[in-house]
Amino acid sequence: MKRIPFPLQSTAEKYGDHPALIGDDRAITYAEFFRLVNATAGNLAQMGIEREDRLGIVANNSIEYILLLMAVFQISAVACPISPRFPRKTIAAMLDKIDCTKIVADLHHNSDLYNGTVIELSSLLSQQKMSANTIGPPEIELDQDAAIMFTSGSSSVPKAVLHTFAHHYYSALGANQNMPLGPGDRWLLSLPLYHVGGMGILFRALLSGAAVVVPAANALPAKAIERHKVTHVSLVPTQLKNLLEETVADKTATCLRSFLLGGSSIPQKLIIQAKQKGLNLYTTYGLTEMASQVTTTALDDAPEKLFTSGRILTHREIKISKESEILVRGKTRFKGYVEKDALITPFDADGWFGTADLGDIDQDGYLTVTGRKDNMFISGGENIQPEEIEGVLARLPAIEDVMVVPVKSDKYGHRPIAFVKLRQKQQIAMEEIIPFLEKHLPRFKIPDRLYEWPDSIDQSGLKPNRRDFADLAASLSKDPGTEDPALV
Repeated sequence: MKRIPFPLQSTAEKYGDHPALIGDDRAITYAEFFRLVNATAGNLAQMGIEREDRLGIVANNSIEYILLLMAVFQISAVACPISPRFPRKTIAAMLDKIDCTKIVADLHHNSDLYNGTVIELSSLLSQQKMSANTIGPPEIELDQDAAIMFTSGSSSVPKAVLHTFAHHYYSALGANQNMPLGPGDRWLLSLPLYHVGGMGILFRALLSGAAVVVPAANALPAKAIERHKVTHVSLVPTQLKNLLEETVADKTATCLRSFLLGGSSIPQKLIIQAKQKGLNLYTTYGLTEMASQVTTTALDDAPEKLFTSGRILTHREIKISKESEILVRGKTRFKGYVEKDALITPFDADGWFGTADLGDIDQDGYLTVTGRKDNMFISGGENIQPEEIEGVLARLPAIEDVMVVPVKSDKYGHRPIAFVKLRQKQQIAMEEIIPFLEKHLPRFKIPDRLYEWPDSIDQSGLKPNRRDFADLAASLSKDPGTEDPALV
């Protein structure tokens, strides 16, 4: 197995006096970061956490969380981050799915339902223990198991994705080649650490000597950007919408050099609006199974290329199947899905992983994602991709967000239904929407009904859950029967 020096040690030796972690009330240099991680690793070892142990982590973003993650990697244990937003029974089921009985939780999360050893994050990192227990970092085996991360896709039960240290390491190397990052730069931790995008931020900063800015809980990104002079930020479309609505001031925009935008289908009007604000956007396509980014645009790309997801980054490979499915492999591809002590490896004989995303690659190598294979449905013998309809509706200035899902129909099999969220103080009438759709879509793709965006749907995640909208549509809608597919 290939071994490398522990990256935190290497970075601390080069940039020891540079900031590594910046919070609202303190900043930690790389030298201090290295010392605290050593001490935390010693505490973990003293508490019986051993090599290859799976350690569940149920906590919100914090400097302490980052110290814990690096300590887990240092002792060659396996970090298993889980969102604390899930119900306790769901978290318990996820821990059981990966056969994890050792858990670290923060003080704000009730862990009574968990089976096994539960350690409070604050007690693990107490200064008294820190001064007593330290161990030096060994070299890291790149192929050692490092993290199990749960997917955030449309499936009802998240899949447990196993990554080695190499997957995150090479992901960060390729990303940093495309988007320059170095000492003095500051990347806002705008994504949770239980999300592969949040983990990616940590590794990219670690390998470059940049700092990770950890904002206070519920802090507005614009305020954190301005306060901490953030230079880089990762956002999903909803976060970018919110940031633009907060009105990015000139002084905020001038400190920001790079916006990495991904996570789901990106409305073109949102990209145009961001460019009009003078923001340097990088659009990207990635997934948990590939340790974050797969393709990304470059800073000198033509403006129209921002409507794509960019070109392949180093250490990855991509191709499109005959069925238009995006296939991926490379040094960042995950090891498999964890089911208890078993590992499911859904790869073909050549190592390609089918993403279930649909797309095409143009002659210049730029990827355009057109939708999810499992979202497509058939209506009257015609294939309907919901993302296509959503993209058209999103062009209307009054519409902020839209979700299209199928409902059953005796006559057509299924028909599309749309949920629409209007921008604040905006109104639009049905008679305005239908003629607009008819200019851009064939009649069979026009939704039968449009509903207001529901308050009842849980929107605490990074992207809306399509399954929740489908369930709601089924309960709200009556079978269109013999009605005209396009209600006018």
